[in-house]
Amino acid sequence: MTTVVRPGPLPRINVLRAIALYKLLKVLLLLAVAYGEVRLSDASLTARLLTWASARPLGLEHRVVTWLLEWFSGLSASRVHALRAVTLAYAVLFATEGIGLWMQKRWAEWLTTIITASLIPLEVWELLFRPNIGKAAVLVANIAIVVYLVWHVRSKGKHPAEPPPEGFVK
Repeated sequence: MTTVVRPGPLPRINVLRAIALYKLLKVLLLLAVAYGEVRLSDASLTARLLTWASARPLGLEHRVVTWLLEWFSGLSASRVHALRAVTLAYAVLFATEGIGLWMQKRWAEWLTTIITASLIPLEVWELLFRPNIGKAAVLVANIAIVVYLVWHVRSKGKHPAEPPPEGFVK
């Protein structure tokens, strides 16, 4: 008589799902950036932002808004289109990773490991030349994700999902 071992129910939230939520949060932020970039091409919005920022001359908002508007206004049309394309491409990539991880697909684990690991050198470079706490936090989070996923993918591959058939001899 053969008994089939069925895995128990998956935990509601596990590390893969937490990483998936992190990736999906990045998607939302990138979509917000893309939307904001499209809205900045509206002259009336730019004027309202400048008026709002000038009412706060000593605040951080003033510096951030004026720097952002100056930077954006200095971009050529081709660079604006490239910025849109890159932003949306990253949003699609992160959405694919996040949905795949949420569904606990093995290909998503590999994809996330490779993509996240490939971006770490760029994050280190950026942190060395323009350090701030946000960049450091993202770098630490991405290193932790890569370390966990490498461990998870390697350990998952070592254990068979189901026992070998009866009579199977190694």
